[in-house]
Amino acid sequence: MMEKKPLILVGGGGHCKSVIDVAESAGYVIMGILDKPEEVGKQVLAYKVIGTDDDIPMYVDKAEFVITVGQIKSTAIRHRIAEKIEKAGGKLATVIASDATVSKYATIGEGSVILHKCVVNADARIGRNCIINTMANVEHEVEIGDFCHISTGVMVNGMTKIGNETFIGSGSVLYNCIEVPAGSIIPAGTIVRR
Repeated sequence: MMEKKPLILVGGGGHCKSVIDVAESAGYVIMGILDKPEEVGKQVLAYKVIGTDDDIPMYVDKAEFVITVGQIKSTAIRHRIAEKIEKAGGKLATVIASDATVSKYATIGEGSVILHKCVVNADARIGRNCIINTMANVEHEVEIGDFCHISTGVMVNGMTKIGNETFIGSGSVLYNCIEVPAGSIIPAGTIVRR
């Protein structure tokens, strides 16, 4: 098994705390967090904010990156950070919680994070820089685009297609074989039939 590179987390809010827990469960070493200038020197859980996203180039040879800014209404900040990492020659890590179940036949894009107790079934394809949040279920042959956030407890049934930059709120249920257009925001608890 290949040794995992240490991680630099970019963004120090609530989602960062969830990713710290997942990364630790998956056996990663976390070097530190990059956040806003006023946060430098502060602590998030057991980890120090060691700089800002302007410091990304300093770490490209030492670590991989995870964007730990959450996403509800807009993907703009996550896009900007991803572009900075790419421009600096950095690599985004794909992090999967130790208690998530991911089929060996599923595909998970770079920079995506699969949180605790998620299930990702056979032939599911998850794009780049996605958040698949705690206890979400992604069934067989589901396609999820880039920069999507599938919230806690969401049920995405088989052969559903979710366009890029979509947010699905907690506890929502998506029926089989539907298509969700790119950029959609689906409120928590919604049942999506078509």
